[in-house]
Amino acid sequence: MRVHVVSDVHGNTTDLARAGDGADALICLGDLVLFLDYADHSRGIFPDLFGVENADRIVELRTARRFEEAREFGRSLWAGIGLDRDTAILGAVRKQYSELFPAFPIPTYATYGNVDVPALWPEYARPGTTVLDGERIELDGLVFGFVGGGLRSPMRTPFEISDEEYAAKVEALGAVDVLCSHIPPEVPELTYDTVARRFERGSPALLDAIHRTRPRYSLFGHVHQPLARRMRIGATECVNVGHFAATGRPWALEW
Repeated sequence: MRVHVVSDVHGNTTDLARAGDGADALICLGDLVLFLDYADHSRGIFPDLFGVENADRIVELRTARRFEEAREFGRSLWAGIGLDRDTAILGAVRKQYSELFPAFPIPTYATYGNVDVPALWPEYARPGTTVLDGERIELDGLVFGFVGGGLRSPMRTPFEISDEEYAAKVEALGAVDVLCSHIPPEVPELTYDTVARRFERGSPALLDAIHRTRPRYSLFGHVHQPLARRMRIGATECVNVGHFAATGRPWALEW
C-alpha cells in the first residue's frame, strides 16, 4: 500500500488536487489556511485586508519576536478598517475552505493544524474525507493515530490548546504504528526553524509516547524549515513531511 502525507498546505489548492496521484490514500496533517505567507507577503488573509506594506511590517516584528508590538500594530490596523475582526477572518477562512476541501482526493484522512478552525470543518468535509483528532484508524494492517492542533504560544494562532489537553489526546491513542500529528515531538533539532530563527512549540507528550510505545513512524509538519527533517528516536523514524505550500510535493509511505 502507498499513502501520501502532506502538512502545511496554506492555501496551495492546485498541488493539493494532485497530491494523491499514485497513492491509495492521502493523509493531511493540517494548516490548510493561509493567513500570511512569510516568503511572499502579498499572499494570504492579512495582506488581502491590509496590504503588502503592513504585511512586511508585521512579519518584521514577529521575526524579531516583538510579539506584543505586533499585536498592538494589528489592533491598530483592525481599528482603522472598521470591520469586526472575527467576522472578517471567518469569512476569509470559509472562502479558502470552500476551495481546499473539494481538492482532497478520496480517501483522505485529515487532522487540524494550529491555524485551522475545527468548528468549520464539518461544513466542508465531503464524503471520503475522514477527520480524526485523538483517534485511530487501520490501513492495510498498520494502525495510524492522529493528534490535531498546536500548543499555546506567543503567536496565539486559532487552534492552540493546553499541554494537558494535548497530552490527553495522545494518551487516548494508545500504541500505534504511525503517530500522525501537526506539531513535532519536543526535540530541539525538530522544532527549530532555521529561517524564522526560533524554536516552535513541540509536544513533550508526543516524545513520551514515542519512548513508551515505539511506533514505527512519527509524522508531522508545522516547522517549515527545520534544522533536521528526519531523525531516529530509538525504534521510531521521525519525519517532517515538508512544507507542502512551498514544495507542492507529498511525502510517501509504502508498506
